[in-house]
Amino acid sequence: MAEGSRFVVIAALLGNGAIAVTKYIAAGFTGSSAMLAEAVHSTVDTGNQILLLVGLHRAARPADRGHQFGYGMELYFWAFVVAILLFGLGAGVAIYEGILKLLDPHPIRDAGWNYAVLGAAMVFEALSFTAAWREFARVRGKAPFLRALRQSKDPALFTVLFEDSAALAGLCIAFAGVFLSDRMGLLWGDGAATLAIGIMLALAALALAVETKSLLIGEAANPAMVEDIIRTALRAPFVEAVNEVRTMHFGPADILVNLSVDARDDLTAGEIERGVAALEDELKARHERVTRVFIEVESAAESAREIPQGDTGGDPGVSAT
Repeated sequence: MAEGSRFVVIAALLGNGAIAVTKYIAAGFTGSSAMLAEAVHSTVDTGNQILLLVGLHRAARPADRGHQFGYGMELYFWAFVVAILLFGLGAGVAIYEGILKLLDPHPIRDAGWNYAVLGAAMVFEALSFTAAWREFARVRGKAPFLRALRQSKDPALFTVLFEDSAALAGLCIAFAGVFLSDRMGLLWGDGAATLAIGIMLALAALALAVETKSLLIGEAANPAMVEDIIRTALRAPFVEAVNEVRTMHFGPADILVNLSVDARDDLTAGEIERGVAALEDELKARHERVTRVFIEVESAAESAREIPQGDTGGDPGVSAT
């Protein structure tokens, strides 16, 4: 998963870097605010991809004494920074430029540059989007698109997917604005397109921020995995009941599982220890993203006293019978 995400980010980085340069050239020749907004957008996207690569590299560091669960969550931090930059720089500059152009509309010079650059940018962005979509499709399997996107825990992948989608939409808006101003004589079209691009980027940044914030503060594994963990635990010979299950993502492929079970009273301590070890191995084998499993053995009555009222972190008291 990490290698696939890294490839997607690098592809987007190369494409956006080349696109940004050509957009700045076209904006300089034509004076189009929509093209300038798109150039800033591509520049921000290029910087964002660099930050995502930094996050992927730093998140891959092994656990040490100071960070005993590893550095996987650092990727979520850098993805959150990307959302802030997309909002503050990309959206902010586009909205500012759009307002200026609406207050003082003027004709676009040599609009042919804009059409040529926008066409080339659409090709590059389509290639980048295709790479991101293929990786997302591989990870998502047969799950519905919106559910798979919401349940994705790989910010490098869904950030590039968001950015490329916003970029393609922004190019279409910019093309419409240039066409209205150049061919239809509606000088406000360029400024209106610039403002629309800024608003679109702000909405994309908000969606990214909400998703990465959820991951940054600690998000549980998806309900289907939790249910399978419970069923697997209940099949273990030493388990009488499952008191509680708590899970947390430390990275896209790094899930912690805390499991509280009530053991059968007729077993010896040695038999329970061997059962715990076997259950840990089975859970890791069934779910490749589960990297750490902690199993606590305690009576159901004792566990019920420890779980706060109204807590939904697990399914206390699920019996094997």
